[in-house]
Amino acid sequence: MKKIGFLSFGHWTASPQSRTQSATDALLQSIDLAVEAERLGMDGAYFRVHHFAQQLASPFPLLAAVGAKTRKIEIGTAVIDMRYENPHYMAEDAGAADLISGGRLQLGISRGSPEQVIDGWRYFGYRPIEGEDDADMGRRHAEEFLELLRGKGFAQPNPRPMFTNPPGLLRLEPYSAGLRDRIWWGSASNATAAWAAKLGMNLQTSTLKFDETGEPLHIQQAAQIRASRAAWKEAGHTRTPRVSVSRSIFALLDDRDRGYFGRGSQEEEDKIGFLDENTRAIFGRSYAAEPEILIEQLKKDEAIAEADTLLLTVPNQLGVAYNAHVMEAILTTVAPALGWR
Repeated sequence: MKKIGFLSFGHWTASPQSRTQSATDALLQSIDLAVEAERLGMDGAYFRVHHFAQQLASPFPLLAAVGAKTRKIEIGTAVIDMRYENPHYMAEDAGAADLISGGRLQLGISRGSPEQVIDGWRYFGYRPIEGEDDADMGRRHAEEFLELLRGKGFAQPNPRPMFTNPPGLLRLEPYSAGLRDRIWWGSASNATAAWAAKLGMNLQTSTLKFDETGEPLHIQQAAQIRASRAAWKEAGHTRTPRVSVSRSIFALLDDRDRGYFGRGSQEEEDKIGFLDENTRAIFGRSYAAEPEILIEQLKKDEAIAEADTLLLTVPNQLGVAYNAHVMEAILTTVAPALGWR
């Protein structure tokens, strides 16, 4: 059994071809898509977070709304860029959203990805401290956030408060017990996967990774997952960690599917690119084929085999109804043959 969720980038554009014309459309359709995903039997509704772009950004209002409209499905992010975050305010928002959902939040966080603007976190008021770069700052914010989620008191109470305080130091409220175990780190390298595991974070891998060996993406990711689990075991954590991989997978069932995704060989291989002038990255292929072909292709993906959770990237601008069709096609024509269902 494998958990299967969707991952939406939450794009919108005023293009006549888009069914998601505005930020309002993107937000409301994201809620509707999560409701549809739960009805279909999907396990997770996950959303990307990007700043300075016509995409989903501040995630907690959306996560809280999805939590209020659904009952069972996991709700998460992939990923929140911690360079932009105030860990204290984020702990309050996350606690509230988790309580609204009944403890279903699965928060993916990371140091972030290439941005629309130069050093966008500076506009949010954040600066690396002496000796740090922006990646170090993101990891520092993440560690502060994790500590706050333990729920330990740290703030000296006012001797003349407006309302009576409980004894001892005060923690942030609302506090949601168990959320600390449902934090994931979006890792692009083996080293950060091991670092996250030592801190007790679950692992998220995406459709790109730093190219560390020259091998296909799925082989590099499988090795990354094994490195994370080894670091987890070495750290002595007692619970079982979770691992997700993201993939673009489309079963071609009708003319719409073939028109949108039947592109042929140009999408069937990984691609190499550079995230900056020094960072070589490998970008994963898309899978699009008739179900019987798709099943055989996916059997060979070593990273999917290693993971307990698969996130299907969805083309949100094609609308809720079509994306529900995309998800249902995977659940009914592909997942059972691979032992995922």
